[in-house]
Amino acid sequence: MTYRIAVIVGSLRQDSHNLRLARALMHMGAADFSFEQLRIDDLPLFNQDEESQPCAAVQRFKGALKAAQGVLFVTPEYNRSIPGVLKNAIDQGSRPYGDSAWTGKPAGVIGVSIGAIGTAMAQQHLRNVLVFLNMPTLAQPEAFLQAKEGLFDADGSLGAASRGFVQTWLDSYQGWVRQHSSAR
Repeated sequence: MTYRIAVIVGSLRQDSHNLRLARALMHMGAADFSFEQLRIDDLPLFNQDEESQPCAAVQRFKGALKAAQGVLFVTPEYNRSIPGVLKNAIDQGSRPYGDSAWTGKPAGVIGVSIGAIGTAMAQQHLRNVLVFLNMPTLAQPEAFLQAKEGLFDADGSLGAASRGFVQTWLDSYQGWVRQHSSAR
């Protein structure tokens, strides 16, 4: 079995540290895992008046989520919380009521920031939302990465000082997905 993982990056910036981290993680996965970064930049702002007839971008997004066996969130921290574009994607995927594409999907949460505490607050806020969405979320190990010299190599892979730590986190997440996918 191949586990399909939807990867959601909470930053739209082309040179985002979190986009670089997501790409590195996608190359570090086990052979029985495939990763697909889902596009969120074209999702309209959530408007409940439109939820019964979602646009093509929302339909595409929800379809990709429903086809996945897990969701990997790679997010920066904006103003001590999650970015608005990420919250909008979460809202679009959860509506209309009773048709959430998130329900039961095993989640992993990781992120990188220039700050010393990484994305600790954003991750905590995101975890609160994921509980409501009924997404079993990997609790340990946690990974709060600081963007500093050597985090990434010139080719975009993780640097030697961080690679082992992040690989341990990814291995734990993949085990989490296997555990929760077999229980469904």
